[in-house]
Amino acid sequence: MAATTAQSVGSLPSGLEICTTAPDIFYLPELVFGGLVWILVASTHVNPPNPLAWVMFVSVFCFVMTFLWMIIFAAGCHKNSSGWAAADFGYHGLAVLFYLSAGVDLAFITFLYQAGEFRIYQIDISAVVFAFAATLLYFIHAILSAIRWKHF
Repeated sequence: MAATTAQSVGSLPSGLEICTTAPDIFYLPELVFGGLVWILVASTHVNPPNPLAWVMFVSVFCFVMTFLWMIIFAAGCHKNSSGWAAADFGYHGLAVLFYLSAGVDLAFITFLYQAGEFRIYQIDISAVVFAFAATLLYFIHAILSAIRWKHF
């Protein structure tokens, strides 16, 4: 008889279980949308470049940290402690604040430079949409991580 491995309340997933559990299933979409923000912002030219530095920092930081966080969970380095559940909630809450501020900043810069080249304007609008989509994904992940931490 095949044994089923159901994740119990108060345990953190490891291995391929991160692809099937509620909050952790958002790792891959977060990476995709964050990577798209990173690529789209890097492909535009704004003069002066400083306003988009925060957006680039947020997209690169969150991409790298989410990838490392996913590897930690997949490798099983967390050892099912409540500290990891709290850290998961804390990181995703911070990522929500970062991406929300970066999305607002990017939307404002896009609004200011709308009279510029139309192709760059379209790329910037796409980056704004993906930044807010990433914000939503991180927000859902943070809420579900908070629920998991509460039940840990």
